[in-house]
Amino acid sequence: MAYSAKVMEHFSNPHNVGEIKDADGVGEVGNPKCGDIMRMYIKVDNDVITDVKFMTFGCGAAIATSSMATDLVKGKTIPEALKLTNKAVMEALDGLPAIKVHCSVLAEQAIKAAVSDYYRRRGIDPTPIVGEIKDADEAHEHGVSEEDE
Repeated sequence: MAYSAKVMEHFSNPHNVGEIKDADGVGEVGNPKCGDIMRMYIKVDNDVITDVKFMTFGCGAAIATSSMATDLVKGKTIPEALKLTNKAVMEALDGLPAIKVHCSVLAEQAIKAAVSDYYRRRGIDPTPIVGEIKDADEAHEHGVSEEDE
C-alpha cells in the first residue's frame, strides 16, 4: 500500500491538532469496523470557520485526512465548508489507496457533524442544511465513497 508524499507529510506533521475548549461546534464520527474515531472542533465568527482542530484515533490515513480536511475548511464560510467532499480531501492528498477511502469519508462527515452541532447549539435543526451524517461503513467495505456506488 503506497501513500503519497502529501499523505505522509500530513501523517508525520498533522496540522490543526488539538481541542478548542470553547468550540462553537464539536462533531465526532467513527467507524466500528476499523476503529477510526475523529473529533472535529470548530470556532465560527460571522458564519466563517475561524479555527478548526481535530483529535483522531486511527491509522495514518485517518490522521492525514483529518489534517487535510481542517486545512480545507479553515477560513471558509459554513456553506463553503459543507461542500467539502471526501473526493476533495483525497485529491488534496494526491490520492489514497482504495482500502483507505473510508478515512476521507470520515473526515468529510466529521466536519459536517461539527457544523450540525454548531446549528443545534443555536436551536436550529441542522438536517435541512447539513443533511444526514452518513456512516462510513459502506466505503470501508467497498473501498469507494457512497457517491461512487
